[in-house]
Amino acid sequence: MQRSQVLRRVGVGVAVLLVLLLGLVAVVGTALLRQSLPQTSGRIQLDGLGGDVTVYRDGRGVPQIYADSADDLFRAQGYVAAQDRFFEMDFRRHVTAGRLAELVGSAGVATDRVVRTLGWRRVAEQELPKLAPSTRAYLSAYADGVNDYLARSGGDNANVSLEYPVLAQRLPGYTIERWSALDSLTWLKAMAWDLRANYDDELARARLGTSYSQAQLKLIYPDYASTGHPSILSPQDWSPRTTSAGSALPSALLAAPAAVTTGDPAVAAGASDLYAGVQQALDALPTLVGHGEGIGSNSWVVGGAHTTTGKPLLANDPHLAVTMPGIWYQTGLHCRTVSATCPFDVSGFTFAGLPGVVIGHNQKISWGFTNLGADVSDFYLEKVTDGSYLRDGKQVPLTTRTETIKVAGGQDVPITVRSTVHGPVVSDVVDSAAAVGRKALVRLTPQQDTYAVSLAWTGLVPSTTADAIFALDRATDFPSFQAAAKLFAVPAQNLVYADTAGHIGYQTPGLIPVRATSVPNTVPGYWPAPGWDSAYDWKGYVAFDRLPYAYDPPAGYVVTANNQVTTARGGPFLTTDWDLGYRADRITTMVTARIAGGGKVSPDDMRSMQLDTTNEFAPVLVKALLSVDLSSTVEEDPTTDVALAQFTEQGRQLLADWDWTQPADKSKAGIRAAYFNAVWVRLLQYTFNDELPTDLQANGSSRWMAAVTALLQQPNNPWWDDKQTPGVVESRDEILKKALVGARLDLTRHLGKDPVTWSWGELHQVTFRSQVLGGDAVPWYVRAIFNRGPIGLPGGSSIVDANGYNAAGKSGTRAGAFDSSTFDVTSAPSMRMVVDLGDLDASTWVNQSGNSGHAGSPHYVDQADAWAEGRQYPWPSSEAAVKAAADQTLTLSSSRTP
Repeated sequence: MQRSQVLRRVGVGVAVLLVLLLGLVAVVGTALLRQSLPQTSGRIQLDGLGGDVTVYRDGRGVPQIYADSADDLFRAQGYVAAQDRFFEMDFRRHVTAGRLAELVGSAGVATDRVVRTLGWRRVAEQELPKLAPSTRAYLSAYADGVNDYLARSGGDNANVSLEYPVLAQRLPGYTIERWSALDSLTWLKAMAWDLRANYDDELARARLGTSYSQAQLKLIYPDYASTGHPSILSPQDWSPRTTSAGSALPSALLAAPAAVTTGDPAVAAGASDLYAGVQQALDALPTLVGHGEGIGSNSWVVGGAHTTTGKPLLANDPHLAVTMPGIWYQTGLHCRTVSATCPFDVSGFTFAGLPGVVIGHNQKISWGFTNLGADVSDFYLEKVTDGSYLRDGKQVPLTTRTETIKVAGGQDVPITVRSTVHGPVVSDVVDSAAAVGRKALVRLTPQQDTYAVSLAWTGLVPSTTADAIFALDRATDFPSFQAAAKLFAVPAQNLVYADTAGHIGYQTPGLIPVRATSVPNTVPGYWPAPGWDSAYDWKGYVAFDRLPYAYDPPAGYVVTANNQVTTARGGPFLTTDWDLGYRADRITTMVTARIAGGGKVSPDDMRSMQLDTTNEFAPVLVKALLSVDLSSTVEEDPTTDVALAQFTEQGRQLLADWDWTQPADKSKAGIRAAYFNAVWVRLLQYTFNDELPTDLQANGSSRWMAAVTALLQQPNNPWWDDKQTPGVVESRDEILKKALVGARLDLTRHLGKDPVTWSWGELHQVTFRSQVLGGDAVPWYVRAIFNRGPIGLPGGSSIVDANGYNAAGKSGTRAGAFDSSTFDVTSAPSMRMVVDLGDLDASTWVNQSGNSGHAGSPHYVDQADAWAEGRQYPWPSSEAAVKAAADQTLTLSSSRTP
């Protein structure tokens, strides 16, 4: 036999073997994927139930649960949630308890240091006994249901979720613990932390205050009034019930406390480094709900006088981080007979691991959330000597405790947590931050004083937020809705309201600190405060009856989009760091346009508004770009053989007839959106990001849009000086020209020379990534199982269809062309819903990815296409509609049931 024939036969044999091996891998992989899929039809016996519970699931796997008692209802909710999402629940409880390293090994230690220092679980332990007895009973019943599910796994982790056998390859021997009420309660602390609002800005201002003038800082932290955008409530909607001197925020940017950012230059420089270390420490926390650019929400309600249905319409789409599985879990909770002991008939969105429904509607009312953005945290610079700190001229002992972080596959890590009267010393968390505190700051006294940074945050105060969830679920009118809102402590939110009787409303809830107004030359909460002076301490919390609200406001609608709540003077101080209102302005414009002259808003109009991609900032910048003289640009670009001026002009002319929308496709608008956003990134690079620290760069959010709007009116402002070209002072028009040229070349390199090949969706894409097994450190074949995407998306930052991206990128300043991740979506509508209070069964909803957390489930990502395309699904809520939509029916039966 010739050698070539032998090689050919060997090659054929190898190929056959590979095919067989791949087939075996596919079979084994499929078996593993399906092993943990839950039983969703038939009958399952749960001995702890008092009677049968019925679980109807529709074609997207959304469970609607029917029971005869509240205990059975929440026990079943725990069981069903664990069926669909237990690994996500387990991951979250490890994070929130500061025990992530027990699940993922040494990679979790940095996170655990932060969480143990903040003490989330310790706060939950104090909170649990303060909750209403009914709330504690619901939490306990839910935990029992989760444990019923775990018991049925037979101790085999692979029966619970695919992630466990995958992790076991590196960290064998992991044992799943029983669920507890505290596991559910602690999750609320993580949610509140991600939505805590402005602590990043407070730290950033403290760091920048030593290097930039007040005028420069004021430009990049614009006042909301300068935008001309609407507040949520007008003076006609709400006026303060009481007045208090000094409660209104001064319009001017006032100086920071001298002890914090000015005075001795060595102290100031050391403090700035210390704040940078604190930021580094807190950044070790994983994003569970969302943080940073784009984290916010839209929610608005239109009264029946202005709708085609004659009843209110309510829309909500919270803008949060993009995760896999998605943040929200859809469910319905129904007492077969609603009574005082079983008062629930509610459906909507909740979190896996938490009983009740967080956002949705019952049979009487509906409600939606947007993040208020209130200033609920403050950093205090503390003077520390050995084991004490300075307080009004006296040394006070630090409070200390020790914690031990257990590490899977590694050695235990002991930590010491120190606290002052203000809160935990967060500068101790990361070694580098603590080292800065010890070494970088000058010694102030012979006793060798050093500095530390403590954190005061309302989330560290035991509260009744868990009570609020169940109170909202069973509220029947505006007074009971307000009573529920009064219980909602953290995170501080905007709550919009509508009911089937035809009323609409708004309420600000939350713990809002009362700060000193008597300290001269300061803005409350704007800068870190000197901890040694008690004049800067919180003085309590704003009374609920002083918080803004509205009931059937004269305008007939309420729009909330993280914008300023009210301009009313004499009301409580809430924050200086609002979203600057581009989304709010656009939604208000759309609503008022539809109701003008007696027009009516339809449910389809509400859904259409949620998908609006109009960039309200674009006309301002494009006007300036079109006025720039490009004729001085005569260099030849080697990639095009076209005079650079002509080449750039071809791109610029695209903007001349743009309609300001940002669709994902290759339409005229989609091409123009791609070029505009490329110019925007370059402009931020040449103005701000060439000199700001890499972790404080302009991300393109509403704050930077307002800053550039002002900057365009100041052609010789120092921010126009391009620091990437040392010794060259450049003007506004030169920087605008550079941005036009750079963007044209960027898109040519990335998408092609001819603009017809461009599209916004080709650049602006989302990938759903597993938080544990979706990162770059995980092998590609594992990521392929758990991740999904990319999908091109419309919209953008500070646009109603808020698929935000970070214009600063992942690694700070870009000296050259952008890379493939420049416009990656970092936050997006985590769900969308439109509630029709005239016919609740006509309401619609959609989740971001799917309702299941199992990678092998058909419901893992089955809503993603509809979500990306802007479609919503029918949302049945009456028993007849739920049964008609049911695809599968599961009965959970008690042993006492025949």
